[in-house]
Amino acid sequence: MDAAASSSVDPAEVERFSRIAAEWWDPRGKFAPLHRFNPTRLAFIRDQALHRFGRDPKARRPFEGLRLLDIGCGGGLLSEPMSRLGFDVVGVDAAARNIGTASAHAAEQGLSIDYRCATAEALLAQGEAFDGILNMEVIEHVADPRQFLRDCAAMLRPPSPGKQGGLMIVATLNRTLKAFALAKLGAEYVLRWLPAGTHDWSKFLKPEELRGFLADVAVTVDGPYGVVFDPLSGRWSQGHDAQVNYMMTVVRDA
Repeated sequence: MDAAASSSVDPAEVERFSRIAAEWWDPRGKFAPLHRFNPTRLAFIRDQALHRFGRDPKARRPFEGLRLLDIGCGGGLLSEPMSRLGFDVVGVDAAARNIGTASAHAAEQGLSIDYRCATAEALLAQGEAFDGILNMEVIEHVADPRQFLRDCAAMLRPPSPGKQGGLMIVATLNRTLKAFALAKLGAEYVLRWLPAGTHDWSKFLKPEELRGFLADVAVTVDGPYGVVFDPLSGRWSQGHDAQVNYMMTVVRDA
């Protein structure tokens, strides 16, 4: 299937990220903000998954036996650490160049990750199901965020005897004036952390909009959990301020 032909895909967004695909693993390149952001994202994902699935936090690979989808995986910045934590990872991106970069890097690291150039709706149509889904900084780049989120939620495994239903973690940007000033103007045009045009502020989503997208779906949505940047230390951390970056959890109830 041609990923770019699918309804959730915005061809302009795919082209934008395809042009810089080779830079995913350069910590000082165009994706430097994600490299700085990654420790906070990973800590949140790990803590939420440990709690949801009742796994041992001291285990080297606590998520052995669980299947995880990294949708919009880019170059694999989250897929690789998830694989190292024991998840059976499927990494999906609509940009073939991103998948090529991710696959090559995983092979260099000796990691077995199922990378595919595809879309959420294509996976859903194939009957795919996952214990965990990472939906991180993706939804603000798709053509139909409501349908995209619902398609992802539909792939969460339902609860079964002795087993919890699936967990999805969504990270995105809030459509606030503060986010426009910091994440759009500041990050792209003042500090030049990101290439100009990386984000379209009108596509940022408020937490209540995400909740509304799933209002009639058998899931429980929690959050927002704020993620804040300290310009003095140059570090990201979890916090109460969800006016710019935030994360939410979605768990399958039935």
